[in-house]
Amino acid sequence: MKKRMPSKYKEIIHTSEVRVRFVETDPLGIVWHGNYIQYFEDGREAFGRKHGISYLDQKTFGFATPIVKSSTDHKLPLRYGDIATVKTIYMDTPAAKMVFRYEIYNQNQDLVCTGETTQVFVDKIGEGDLFLNIPPFFKAWKQKVGLLDE
Repeated sequence: MKKRMPSKYKEIIHTSEVRVRFVETDPLGIVWHGNYIQYFEDGREAFGRKHGISYLDQKTFGFATPIVKSSTDHKLPLRYGDIATVKTIYMDTPAAKMVFRYEIYNQNQDLVCTGETTQVFVDKIGEGDLFLNIPPFFKAWKQKVGLLDE
């Protein structure tokens, strides 16, 4: 496994599990490549519920966070019935966006997929305008979890 370069930004890590469903596999019995993006979302939602920054929390403050960039790197296949561990890593950045990295492991702890998503803040109350500054609720969240000085 490659060594990861140290990040100059802080990280928050959460792990969760997903069971591969039959509907997520192709005729070869392996997970169709597009479903890994869904596993990333499952990881993000579990992260958000655990750390108080879920989509519903964001909606309460009048924001949505659409994905503007995503990438995946497939290494090994998952198969129907496998239980995968999704490691979701929030990468703190000073910009008004959320960057998550992902590592998905099979039940043998083999790395099967890595990826990254970038989300931006848009105003759901108005016209869906892009926010170029960190929204107050997100700044408060970053302070609460220790990413910003008080």
